[in-house]
Amino acid sequence: MRVTLDSLVDTLKAAAESSRLRILALLFRGDLTVSDLTEILNQSQPRVSRHLKLLLEAGLIERYQEGSWAYFRISDSDAARDFVEGLVSRINDGDPMIERDLERLASVKRRRQERAAEYFSRNAASWDEIRSLHVPDRAVETALLKLVGKRPFQSMLDLGTGTGRLLEIFAPLYRRGLGIDMSREMLAVARANLDKAGISNAQVRQGDIFAPPADRDAYDLVTMHQVLHYLDEPALAIREAARLLRPSGRLVIVDFAPHALEFLREEHAHMRLGFSDRQISEWFSEAGLDLEETQDFEPRSGVQGGLTVKLWLGRDRRLLIADPSQNNATQRETV
Repeated sequence: MRVTLDSLVDTLKAAAESSRLRILALLFRGDLTVSDLTEILNQSQPRVSRHLKLLLEAGLIERYQEGSWAYFRISDSDAARDFVEGLVSRINDGDPMIERDLERLASVKRRRQERAAEYFSRNAASWDEIRSLHVPDRAVETALLKLVGKRPFQSMLDLGTGTGRLLEIFAPLYRRGLGIDMSREMLAVARANLDKAGISNAQVRQGDIFAPPADRDAYDLVTMHQVLHYLDEPALAIREAARLLRPSGRLVIVDFAPHALEFLREEHAHMRLGFSDRQISEWFSEAGLDLEETQDFEPRSGVQGGLTVKLWLGRDRRLLIADPSQNNATQRETV
């Protein structure tokens, strides 16, 4: 992507200052708050805020609100991300100032992980009760990886990301990943997990699954893992997810087959007791998707009245067609 000379000069001016370049190097490794950056840079909040304002105006970073906290991240724009990556990749991690910043960043991330561990310990009994009823998560993850394949792709969106596990397992394949969840507590867990795994090409943010803060026609893969049964309007959620897909993009849903375990509704806030293939197929069709594959995962052996986990893969019906007259630029055609 080419820009005007004046625009490039302005961008270079915004980055060409040691504190701002340090901020870019830090944000390239994950989203941070003003408080995080103030602590890491050992600078006053007004000064850090001023640097952030200049980087925002240059389009190199973005700001998003999560409750009363404001987070900053590298811009979603491919051009901005490529520009920042080009700068950051040339900085020697052994530089004394950068080395000190990374040590303080590690301290911030450790505190995140401690808070995440505390949240897990408070809720472990509830999650373990449900996990005991169905096939181990590892079996489903293995099937997901096989289904999606090994071919790299541009972008992934995980709706209801929870712990960020799907962003973690698909990280080697996508260039840019985004997870969305309504729970600030779960987002803290996801950030800690991504930090621990050393994943810098994925971000998480707070948002409503029915109005996700994500661009339409922008994602090659959208996932919804154990999300639909919490929703009162799952068909609407599928339609919204489909709008986010690029032509020929894929939507993968993992949830339960129909069951009669009423205690999940009463004690664990499940709105729906599973979904049939016919139901999902109809909702896919209404959303402009073709159901390409389904898979079943029976309950653990020996578990009476267990849950069958289902996997559904849908694909956007639109095709991407290369136009030789536009140097292989893509144009959309609805088929």
